[in-house]
Formats: sequence, structure tokens, C-alpha cells
Amino acid sequence: MQRLTWYAHRLRAMEAAEIEWRIRRVVGQRLPSRSFTEAQLVGPDLDWCGTLDRFRAAEGRPVLLDPEQADALAGSEIATATLVAADRVLDHRFAYFGYPEAALGPEIDWNHDPIGGIDWPALPGHRIDHRTAAGDPKWIWELNRLQHLPWLAQAWLLTGDDRYATEAFDQLDSWITANPPGRGIAWRGAFEAGIRAISVAVALQGLRHSPRLTVARFRAVVCMLAESARRCWAERSLYSSANNHLIGELAGLATVALLFPDLRPSPRWERDAVTALCAEADRQILPDGSGAEQAVGYQMFTAELLLLVAEMLRRRDGYAPVLLTNAVTRSARYLAAVVGDHDPAPRYGDDDEGFALRLDASPVRTVRDHLGLVGSVLGTPDAIRAGTCPPAAGWLAAATDATEDASARGEPLGSFHAPDGGLVVLRSGRRRITMDVGPLGYLSIAAHGHADALAVTLSADGHELVGHPGVTSYYGHPDWRSAHRGTRAHPTASVDGLDQSVIGGAFLWRRHARVHTRSVDTAAGVVDAEHDGYLRLDEPVVHRRWLIAPPDRVTAVVVDLFTGTGHHEFRTAWPLHPSLDVRPAGCGHLALREGSPVLQLAYAASSGEPVRSEIRGDTDTNLGWWSHRLESRVPAWLVGSVVHAQTPVALVTALTPGNAEEPAVSDLGVDLRDDAITVRWRDEDGAHLHTLLPSGDPPGHVQREDVAHPVS
Repeated sequence: MQRLTWYAHRLRAMEAAEIEWRIRRVVGQRLPSRSFTEAQLVGPDLDWCGTLDRFRAAEGRPVLLDPEQADALAGSEIATATLVAADRVLDHRFAYFGYPEAALGPEIDWNHDPIGGIDWPALPGHRIDHRTAAGDPKWIWELNRLQHLPWLAQAWLLTGDDRYATEAFDQLDSWITANPPGRGIAWRGAFEAGIRAISVAVALQGLRHSPRLTVARFRAVVCMLAESARRCWAERSLYSSANNHLIGELAGLATVALLFPDLRPSPRWERDAVTALCAEADRQILPDGSGAEQAVGYQMFTAELLLLVAEMLRRRDGYAPVLLTNAVTRSARYLAAVVGDHDPAPRYGDDDEGFALRLDASPVRTVRDHLGLVGSVLGTPDAIRAGTCPPAAGWLAAATDATEDASARGEPLGSFHAPDGGLVVLRSGRRRITMDVGPLGYLSIAAHGHADALAVTLSADGHELVGHPGVTSYYGHPDWRSAHRGTRAHPTASVDGLDQSVIGGAFLWRRHARVHTRSVDTAAGVVDAEHDGYLRLDEPVVHRRWLIAPPDRVTAVVVDLFTGTGHHEFRTAWPLHPSLDVRPAGCGHLALREGSPVLQLAYAASSGEPVRSEIRGDTDTNLGWWSHRLESRVPAWLVGSVVHAQTPVALVTALTPGNAEEPAVSDLGVDLRDDAITVRWRDEDGAHLHTLLPSGDPPGHVQREDVAHPVS
């Protein structure tokens, strides 16, 4: 029944053309499968000996892994880390996400998940329902992406030790035998085929001079890659599924075409892939540089796939398509502006720790590592300024002249508004506050977005105080996933404990809350926006939020106005970093790090006294948790205020970073009249009075009145 409900929700998210397309695809899958001959995949009468000779000589193709790079890195920390990673692969030890490391034994079973004890069936891939299976398909997909093979190739280039080449080719032989085209969980979707094709093609290039690369072995691997490329185009993600999956499929297709130009379809594959990637780059990296999916992890993944294809074209032709490099550059500038010189990375939306190409064994790609990689390849000053070079940059940058521009490190970055993605960043000294005024996600299903409209985060002195609590899970713990996508887990406000948007499935939203940004004044530090997510209630409610964070003030004030009809529960939520402890303080909470105060939160309401709320590590609601890695979580305080009242009602939260033991804010109050909201408080800067005019000119206008002298 649950599965049927999911299908019903999924159908509602499709246009008529998509429904027709999907019906044709399902019917085609039910027909007797068509097998493609080698001649159809690679061309008739291909001279495999000559093709291998040209592959070894790197004629007419880009080179990503070669002996010269290895010689330049020999003896470095990068080389040492590469060998450590390769040695783990020799021992068949693999670790993915937050799961413990698994030892797979002498012979790798490519369809066995030792974490869940699951054997995936040897059925046609389209017949395997990974959404309802007992195991976590993410783990087995990660293994079958073969992203560890480049480490073996790099280790062989660094040392000449035949053990690494032998292991790489033994694994390829084993994988091809165990996973005939189209059968098994590894072939569940063109996306997996595309990401795997990148890994295998680049690893094979690194091993091209190994005596173990025989003509027969080369032929078998290239035929598998050709079938992967065919599927990347024929089965590519379209319509409401055309998100980062489509980018991965097109990048896999382009990689095979560029590294194996002798294949008859390669010129057409390259043309189709690059043309489509240029179009998608403009769709999925928005004009302001933010990611269309509203998920930082997927923005980096998408940008690195685009960067990979652009760099291969540049190495072959001397230049890359400007649409690709522009997309990567504007993405890097946006991310660099968000993290600045010392701020923590943004954490909004989903993140499955995906890599376009794993040239190092870092378990995750941080935002600053990603920026360092972009900076080392493209020489983008903003990326160089904010980035820290990961080991992978050493392999990709060895053939480039990209160096840090000393002029890139100038004055600290200031406040800004990214209107396309809908993020406002307000800075004052070493304090950064963000407010989300963007859409739920990308396309009709918004697969990787979270119900966090109007969320406000706070960091100070490079430390996260209030933030997004992360993803927790995709398939391993569905109850974790539902909670962490929901509104109550995020730094925003909820009505009656409901999500702003309506979940239709693990990667599907069937109703989107839509944000209307009324005004943004970054100089004054004021943001005014609202969303319509609760208009669906029998007694509808509109949630409007003002963020008031002037750069000359220590205290930031958030005003939540709820208008509409009926009596409801109104709740604000402030997820605190897990390094923080909490204790009650005055009319709010005091957050401490290692016993020292770092943040005070004070609450007030226009109707009744708000009740303090605090929860940590609750296993019933799955609230009060923080996720650093997928499939893992740690307890963390989720604090806030709750009031039960008749609309209209206003809730106020004062956020004061600092080390004061005593309440930093006093006399906090809010009055709500038909035409104005008046907020007042006292802090170390003095006494303050703000009048909000919801229907004024301009709408939402803020009048500020301060007492100049500090409070004694």
C-alpha cells in the first residue's frame, strides 16, 4: 500500500509528456531485452591492437593520470596518503559514509552488502526495487562505482609495484564477470553507470603502460565502458528527474568519448554530451552561483563533474567550453562568498558525499577543499582565497600553472544577497548570519531540498552556533530521514508541528512551500520574507519572518509573525552545534562550549508567555540530533519557544553571541497591533525599539529607535 501511495504522489509530480515517456520506457523494459553486439557498440572491425597502442601513446585524447605527474608527487604527503589508501584496497577494506569499515575477504562479492548482510539479486537492474529492499543500496552502489581503482593506478605510477596493477585488473576482471550489462544492482540506472565509467576510464589510463593490460583485457574493459556510455545517453534522466543524475550520466558519456576516441560512436557521444552539459550547467548552477537543487553537497558534486569534463577538453584542445567553466567559476565565487575567510561551510539540503572522480581518499569533500580544487585547476582567485587544497588537487594541478594570486587575499567579505538561490548573508566582524529565502528545491520533486524556508543560521569566530543539523540518512534509517528533512529540525518556525512542505516520499515533495521575499537590505541588516506552506491547513496561516541584524549591533532579533485564522501551536526551533551544552537562562537559553558561554537566546510573544523548549537525542521524534556524515548522527540540543494562541501572533527570538554569564538581553517584549509590530529589548549596546510596518511603504519597513547610552 505504501508503495502504491508513493507511485500516486510521483505521478502527480509529472507532466503529461513525462508520464508518456515513462510509460514507453517501462514497456520497453518489459519487452525481450535487445543485446548490442560489440560491432554496434564500438564499430565493426576495430583494430584492437592499434587502438591499445594509441591509448598507451595518448594520441588525440586528454591525459589525467601519467608517470610525469607521479614523479612530481613522489615522496610528498599526497603520495603517502595515496599509498595508504591503495594498501587498504589491496586488503579489500572499504568504508563508506558513517558505516564502519568492512573487510570483504579474498574474493570480492560485488552484490553482497556486509553491513546489512544483504545479497542483492542477479536480476535485470530495472526489476530491482531499491526503494523497498531490506538493505541500503547506497553502500553497494558506492562499492560498485569502483572509485577506488584510480588509487591503485596512482599507487602503481608512484611505485611501479606490480601488486597495485595486478589488484586493479583482477578487480576489473571479477567485476565484469559478476555484472553483465544490465544485470544486478550495479546497473540500476544510468547514473551509476556514468559515475563508474569515469572511475574505470581514468584508472585504465593510469595503468596504460602496465604489462598486465593485455589486448584481451583492454577489449573487455572498453566494451563494458562503451555499453555504459550507451546507457548514459539512452537511459538518461529527463523531466522531473533531470537533476545531478543527468549531469553524472552526461559526464560519464563524455569521459568515455574523450578517452576512447577510436570507438565509432565517440564523436557523436562527445557532441551530444558536451552540448547537453553546457545547457544543464546554466540550469543547475544559477546566475548568482548557487545550486538549483538547494543542496550544497550536490552543488559541489555537480560543479566537479562539469570541471572534470571542461578540464579534459582543455587538456586535449587547449581550451574548454566557456559555458562549463563559467558555471564552475560562478559556483565557486558563490561558495567562497558564503564561507568567507573564516566562516563554517553551509550545510543546507541533502548531501550524499558524492565524488565526481576520487583522486584521493578523503572521506568527504569539504567546501573549502572543493574550492581549492577549483582554484588549482581554473585559477579562480575567489576559490584560491577561500580554499584549502585537497590531495586530489596535486594530481589535477600538476599539469597546470594555476597558482595563488596574492592580490586575492584582500579585505574580509561583507554581506550579500543571492537572489536566484535565495540566500542572504549578513556579516559583522566575525559574526555571520544567513537567512534562507529560496525555493524548496529543483524541479517538481525537489528531491534534495529540505523544508527549511526562512531558516536563520548563526556562526561567530569561525564556529557554528545555530545551523542546519544535516542529512542523517537516505535509505538506512527512513525515520531519521523524514525528521531531518522536516521543518522542526531546522532553524525556522512551524505551525501545529507540521512541515511547511508536504513529503511524498524519501526523495519527493508533493507540495512545495513558496517563499515571497518582500525586502532585503544588507547594509541595514534587515530581511523580510514569508512563505505560503501553511495555507493548506483547514484554518490557514501565513508565516512571515523578519531578521534584524544591523552590523553595529551585538544582538540579532528574529520576529515571526503568524496571520490567518484559528488557534494553533506556534514553535520556533534553533538547532545548536553538538559541541554546545545548554542551560535555562532568564526568558531563554544559554549555550556553552566547554563550560564557557558562547550564545544567549531570549524569547517573547505577543500573546501569552512562550514556553521554553529543549530536546536532545530523542529517539521517538528523531529530533535533537546532528549529522556530520550520512548514516550517522550525534545528540545535539534543539532549543526554542512554543506558544498556543489565536492568530495573529508574533514570536520574537533574540540571539546574542558572547561570553556573558548573565542574561545579555533584558526587557524583551513584542506588541502586535493591526498596523504595526513593536519589538523592544535592552542589551550591552543600550535600549532598542523597532517598529515593523507589515503593510507600510515599502512593505515590511522597519523603524529603528535606539538609546545611545549603554545599559549599566
